[in-house]
Amino acid sequence: MTRFSGFYDLPTAWSQVFWGIVLGGFYAVSADGALFVPYYETVTSKGDTDTGLNIVSLLLVTLFVTLGTHFLLRRKRVRLGGSQPSSGWALGLAIGGMVSMVLMYRMFEFQDMGPMGLANIALLAIFTPRAEALITARHGFMMLDDRRWGAILRSMFWRSGLLVAVYFVVFNPLGWFILLPFIMLATPYAEKWIWESVPKEGRRRLRRIWAEQARASTGVIASELDSEE
Repeated sequence: MTRFSGFYDLPTAWSQVFWGIVLGGFYAVSADGALFVPYYETVTSKGDTDTGLNIVSLLLVTLFVTLGTHFLLRRKRVRLGGSQPSSGWALGLAIGGMVSMVLMYRMFEFQDMGPMGLANIALLAIFTPRAEALITARHGFMMLDDRRWGAILRSMFWRSGLLVAVYFVVFNPLGWFILLPFIMLATPYAEKWIWESVPKEGRRRLRRIWAEQARASTGVIASELDSEE
């Protein structure tokens, strides 16, 4: 988002942050009550983390938030500017931020906050919003191609997987070695998705700016080499 700052619809993206906080709050609280609390009680009573989440509740909760994001990305001001991917990124950041806040609150309740616990909380705070942003930006990108149902179903699938993975790493921090590669592999694609939110005139200006920066950088390197000689 910083790379394209000033060339996409920033006011609309900021409004999506507000709606993301509202929707994310409902999502985080619903997921906490319907999924995390029963999961926590099962884990602590059996002494292991092999018991899965209730699949029906999981799909219903993630379908709820996915439909919410879809309707927010269908708003007129979003569609007119073709800013579904950039608005989706901002929306996802806010949703993921609310999910991580509720989880961190729970972790402070039952976990010993040693170095490992604090590191786990830091990873949740950084990567949960980013993962949600990737999911919602991809949703917006698919909407540009008029793949609405595909966007909803795929987002629900990835969001369900993310929620399962995040709940797992709350009790097993080593799970980050499985979750982080997926986030890192998806991150480079986000630039392509956000690029589609930049108007054509903005893209020409950006290419011109990048070309001038590349020439300036080449000139600086050449002058440094001449001075060394």
